[in-house]
Amino acid sequence: MAFASSLYYRLCCGVLFFVAASASFNGLYDGSHFEEAGTSGAKAEASIDAMLDGTAARPYVYRQLLPDLANWLDRQIPEKTKDRLYQAKIAKGPARLGEPFITPIAMSRAYFLRFKAIYMLDFLFAWLAVYAMYLAAKAVGHSPLVAAAAAVILILLVPYSGRYLYDFPELAFLALAVWIALTFDWGWLIPLAALAAWNKESFLLFIPALYPLLRSRTSRISALAGTSVLALTCATVYFFLRLRFAHNPGGTVEFHLADQFHFLLHPSAWIAGYFPYGTFTVAVFPLAVALIAWTAWRGWRSLPQPIQRHALIAAAINIPLFLLFCAPGELRDLSMLSIALLLLIAANLPVRPANQTPSINRMPAERTS
Repeated sequence: MAFASSLYYRLCCGVLFFVAASASFNGLYDGSHFEEAGTSGAKAEASIDAMLDGTAARPYVYRQLLPDLANWLDRQIPEKTKDRLYQAKIAKGPARLGEPFITPIAMSRAYFLRFKAIYMLDFLFAWLAVYAMYLAAKAVGHSPLVAAAAAVILILLVPYSGRYLYDFPELAFLALAVWIALTFDWGWLIPLAALAAWNKESFLLFIPALYPLLRSRTSRISALAGTSVLALTCATVYFFLRLRFAHNPGGTVEFHLADQFHFLLHPSAWIAGYFPYGTFTVAVFPLAVALIAWTAWRGWRSLPQPIQRHALIAAAINIPLFLLFCAPGELRDLSMLSIALLLLIAANLPVRPANQTPSINRMPAERTS
């Protein structure tokens, strides 16, 4: 009986997470597709064809995990097989292909298979991100119900700030990193760090925020060794990506500090319209920041001390980087704080009657050296 109940719960979670990931992925994809020509989100320096060809501008071209996987899969399939698949695709006609695959790049012989591969891989990462966030929230001590609700809430918010094909993998890697740091030895983080840096180079800067989590389960020396090895792993991956694309246009970063000041000084720029789920939504930047701040204020004291330190380190790194190098108003660029936000949302969810004192399973205290 207990096994049947557990199985039913897992199946329900699987279905719920799949539906939430599907809605979130569709909301993000409808907004910008993969920045290819012929869509409302077209951006030549980061379009999917340029990413696949390795001709995109820096720093976008450094984010090669999904493009490299798609190119590898494409090389494994014989050209004759691809010809037959392409002819079958064309024979269906645009009316039966479905909206996701009728853009010029998606319909071209050179890119159609790799386009679909990235589409499927990106969705799988969205689904994985929900599971990873659920596991991270449970590792902190939240009940399965609260962990599932928080994970679903956050994944559904992604289309309001996300845009690029590497956003879902980034969220999955951040959540997995926190879960592994809270649950396993830091050695398990090494392959994850390599993949995460391959997906987006900024994961290197997230490594220091893992230190308090590692420190909560091991000695100071071991935690320092772990963060050092992880940082070195990310730096090595980034180094080879820089060598590989050294001659691409663009630069290591884009400076936007002046744009940030201009944005903050002009309230008319704070209002933006979105169609994330097919419904027009007006987003007001100060209101979004105020809601996040309110969530943090209400839930901060409920967070275990290692999570608080994790959030403070992530904020100390991410907020200055956001002001210096990120486009104004794009909250997706505060991604290093996404897992802290997940846990703050979980801390705010009602798990017992309001007249009872709320509590949370505390993580173990830090060990002494």
